[in-house]
Amino acid sequence: MEIYPAIDIRGGRCVRLLQGKADQETEYFADPVDAARRWVETGTRWIHVVDLDGAFTGEPANLPVVEKIAALGAKVQLGGGMRSVEVMQQAVDAGVARVVAGTRACRDEEFVQEAVSRFGGKVAVGIDARDGKVAVKGWVDTTDVSALDLARRVAGLGVGTLIHTDISTDGMLTGPNLAAQEELLNAVTCRVIASGGVSRREDVANLRELAGRYDNLDGVIVGKALYEGRVDLADLLSLVR
Repeated sequence: MEIYPAIDIRGGRCVRLLQGKADQETEYFADPVDAARRWVETGTRWIHVVDLDGAFTGEPANLPVVEKIAALGAKVQLGGGMRSVEVMQQAVDAGVARVVAGTRACRDEEFVQEAVSRFGGKVAVGIDARDGKVAVKGWVDTTDVSALDLARRVAGLGVGTLIHTDISTDGMLTGPNLAAQEELLNAVTCRVIASGGVSRREDVANLRELAGRYDNLDGVIVGKALYEGRVDLADLLSLVR
């Protein structure tokens, strides 16, 4: 199981948003590369990066910063504004190991098929759920699409990795929604990365236990708890490895 330290970039800075709300922002690093360097030096193999400007506007705005992060050596998984294969190609050219489609993947199966055909295992789909329904455009809009239905659909199109975020727990430090994660793990056979709510070591231990029952649980994204010192990355890496 992998630990994916999260770096959310907005206006060139490393920030966290409470439940994805643009007006509830906390800045942690003026330069996201400094955050990435800390996680890489601690031993992470992956970094999960979100271009928040891209998520809100539909066009990535921080690829130069992402390229610097990728140059540090860890694999980068990037979401936010990945709404065309041309933009995905720009990300791959910048050194990104996995691109994450969200908003457009919810509505456009042909786009998903084209992305998988072109990038294969470098494509993931982010499924951000609010009360079981998919939220898009940086979580601003909630659709009537079931998260489980979308997961089954894109997995059937050949997507090998899903990132499942429970919005109600994201940034709240209340613990992950284990029931929702297990429900999704039951629905698909492709890899699933859990996201949202990790606040303490025990949360990761509980997910590791879940991974013992579901071999498609690939890892967990950890954000705010790292930045606020509630968990220690070296300890989490030791726990899951």
